[in-house]
Amino acid sequence: MPDTYDYPAEIERDEDGRHVATFPDFGWGATDGATRDEALAEARDLLRELIAATMREGRGLPEPSRATKRRPLVVPPVPIALKAALYEAFRKAGVSQRRLARDLDVAESEVRRMLNPDHATKSATIDRALRRLGKRVSVTVGEAA
Repeated sequence: MPDTYDYPAEIERDEDGRHVATFPDFGWGATDGATRDEALAEARDLLRELIAATMREGRGLPEPSRATKRRPLVVPPVPIALKAALYEAFRKAGVSQRRLARDLDVAESEVRRMLNPDHATKSATIDRALRRLGKRVSVTVGEAA
């Protein structure tokens, strides 16, 4: 289970001079921009979709590889990072949605929504579920790229 959902993006120039961003850890998906900064901004949206699609497909998220000067880290939006953490903790725990719902004293439909990358869930709700699964959320704030 990854402990971070920041992934390095590979940025290359295409034949038209556009900057194309891909995420080698996922092995699919690409976006682009007229400039490197624009491509990195678009990459954030792509990363959100790559994480969400992986969750929808019921597959495990890849472990992020190391960033380099040529492969900068892209930080996903906070809501999808929290959803990804809950999704991975839930998968690792091997409990059913019904069991987690009982443990949290909520309806099973609420757990389904928590695990749905396309459904908004309050961060406090995800934090509570993660704690029940033996995990904790830690926030790190760094310099903007």
